Amino acid sequence: MDTKALLREFEIRPLKGLGQNFLVDRGVLQRILETAEVGPQDVVLEVGAGLGILTRALAERVRRVIAVEVDQLLVTVLREQLSTFANCEVVLGDILELDIAELVRTADAGPAPRYKVVANIPYYITSAVLRRILEQDHKPELVVLMVQNEVAKRIVAEPGEMSLLSVSVQFYGRPSFIARVPARCFHPIPKVDSAILRIDVHEQLPLPRDSMGPFFDVVRAGFGQRRKQLHNALARGLHLPVERISEPLAWAGIDGRRRAETLSVGEWVALCQALYMPAT
Repeated sequence: MDTKALLREFEIRPLKGLGQNFLVDRGVLQRILETAEVGPQDVVLEVGAGLGILTRALAERVRRVIAVEVDQLLVTVLREQLSTFANCEVVLGDILELDIAELVRTADAGPAPRYKVVANIPYYITSAVLRRILEQDHKPELVVLMVQNEVAKRIVAEPGEMSLLSVSVQFYGRPSFIARVPARCFHPIPKVDSAILRIDVHEQLPLPRDSMGPFFDVVRAGFGQRRKQLHNALARGLHLPVERISEPLAWAGIDGRRRAETLSVGEWVALCQALYMPAT
């Protein structure tokens, strides 16, 4: 299968509004497969299947592929091109609205299996797709995404350069920057380079589910006014007097004069526990 040949055969014009940039570099395709470590027992959810180049390669290697695509025309192409693969299901829909656990559930109506996510998604919905995938009750064990190069760097940032995005992703898993992907590896050629990002999802989250809302409230407050010292940003963002912030900061071992980008996920967790789950 050749990307440009398929576009010509089916008279498809990539839609800018849907962020359609199709991978044309076979070396990058192979690197994605290697990064996802796919094997005969794997169930893979592919988001943004496009023309099915990656979908076919996955179907040749894994037990089951669920390929989600929002473009009706591309779904028609996918179903024709992949009709010989009994282990491949093509789903028309928006991943932000679909029930992911139901998508990956086994045919015998048993419990939803362990699964991996592979996605070459439109970059303008990267954050939304990450939230949708990582906030699931039934989370994947591994996520491999093609994202903008600069976004990948932000996600894997370390304390000193953290952001709301990096904290949000690192709360759920361990992200790794795998490789930069030059713009020329896509058709049409985008304006920016991309990167392969891998996220090894934590089996056990740092906090129980009922504490996640307060946790992200605290993080958002901290990053709400990044130029302010942490104790002032938190007081303003959480609508609390500075005095109410000082003791939890001290309990968590955090200097209130620091700024949000310097805190690790572990420090945010400790601060949330100090604010909302004080020791008795």
